[in-house]
Amino acid sequence: MQALVLTDYKKLEIQDVQRPAITSPTQVLIRIKAAAICGSDVHGYDGSSGRRRPPIIMGHEGSGIIEEVGSMVRGFAVGDRVTFDSTIYCGTCSYCRQGLFNLCDNRRVLGVSCDEYKQDGIFAEYALVEERVLFHLPPALDFIQASLAEPAGVAAHAISQANISLADDVAVVGAGLIGLLIIKLLRTMTSGTIIALDLDANRRKKALEVGADKAFDPTDSDMLSHIQQITDRQMLPLVFEAVGATTPVQTALSLVKKGGEVVLVGNITPEIKIPLQNVVTRQIRLQGTCAINGEYPAVLKMMANKTLVVDDLISKVVPLEEGPLWFDKLYNREEELLKVVLVPGKK
Repeated sequence: MQALVLTDYKKLEIQDVQRPAITSPTQVLIRIKAAAICGSDVHGYDGSSGRRRPPIIMGHEGSGIIEEVGSMVRGFAVGDRVTFDSTIYCGTCSYCRQGLFNLCDNRRVLGVSCDEYKQDGIFAEYALVEERVLFHLPPALDFIQASLAEPAGVAAHAISQANISLADDVAVVGAGLIGLLIIKLLRTMTSGTIIALDLDANRRKKALEVGADKAFDPTDSDMLSHIQQITDRQMLPLVFEAVGATTPVQTALSLVKKGGEVVLVGNITPEIKIPLQNVVTRQIRLQGTCAINGEYPAVLKMMANKTLVVDDLISKVVPLEEGPLWFDKLYNREEELLKVVLVPGKK
């Protein structure tokens, strides 16, 4: 089969590789119909994340058709249209037994290669996936749209970790794909003011288009006064940070009121600096959020009934063979791209 292989940092090649064979009775072989490029893949592309060590087939956001099933697979059949969680959990550790599958002690992620393991992903014509992370596609959802179910699930899980009330004013720091999906989902949940913050003017504009009421440049000297005015000087009870670096986290902390909450979603850097006394003396709650844990059915339903529209977040749909070109464009932040979806076998 054809696969897009990271052979070295900043070097992707289309290669003919062995089609994966089912080795476990609970696996299925999926013919990949759409595979979206995640921001974490782009950060893995240059080695900065340390979680895409070459050689590796990256990719974890996708959809396809089941080609083969293992002998113990019962809920799915050849020909079924499916999508899948990116997290492969063991099902037997103490966290899995509590239903905290995203915190599994033996957790693996599709398309990741790190110290602990190597798990090839879906930038290929075929991929192996465990039945327990599979989901049927609603008839109204096409393969391209369904490739965004995974990031939508990440956004939904982040919101599930927060304390949010009907009329709360909320801010989202970082208007990349996850930040925009959080805004879209928040718009279905609160009548309060949704505020987006991003350095990029085009992303601020996009945030307003998808549901934010206000959008500010976090480096604007008047930014805090604008938010004080919106909140009657109370600041915000809840802020989502969707970047994962020191400066945007500090921005998020500057927006939250005493006793408020900052949900940390982004993780592009392994360590950050925080103003500890500011957090402690104002009794700020910092809530981490990891991956997805049970949100797939909800987001698939919302996507199918158009409560959550994702088409406006898809910048390009291109053949898998053009993967190296579009990775380069994403890495260099060309053409104001949000989501690029690769399609194996498309000429």
